[in-house]
Amino acid sequence: MPQQSVTFRFLAEPTDVNFGGKVHGGVVMKWIDQAGYACAAGWSGHYCVTVSVAGVKFSRPVLVGQLIEVEASIAHTGKTSMQIFIQVRCGDPKTQHMVETNHCVISFVAMDQAGYPVEVPEFVAKTTEQKRLEAYAIRMKEIAIETENLLQQTTDKG
Repeated sequence: MPQQSVTFRFLAEPTDVNFGGKVHGGVVMKWIDQAGYACAAGWSGHYCVTVSVAGVKFSRPVLVGQLIEVEASIAHTGKTSMQIFIQVRCGDPKTQHMVETNHCVISFVAMDQAGYPVEVPEFVAKTTEQKRLEAYAIRMKEIAIETENLLQQTTDKG
């Protein structure tokens, strides 16, 4: 059975911060991509490439020394693609009390050794939470497609 989720846990380091003393948003995005890749590869059994990131919502800063938890879970699958819900939390390592800092849906496509897309195992949402996240992931995928189509229309007119 493919692995449905992955959780990374580590401490935010001084090299992760910006001039304001908070962790760079780009560093957080790197963590998201890494956890998403590990989840996608574990689910599909193949090398995977990032296609898009949708619905990125930053709600609080991450500070140096905080415990970071990046949880990636399969939310929806297509023929060759996987939409993965990512939730980032941070907290005091002494108390382990974690609060959400941001979340998003990241899409990956599984590839063969020649770089061509390959089919992935189907994900079937069973719990109420899984069904809720699947609906959210599908909507984020639709928004990404709509946005790309709008951009294409704008580019074609110019």
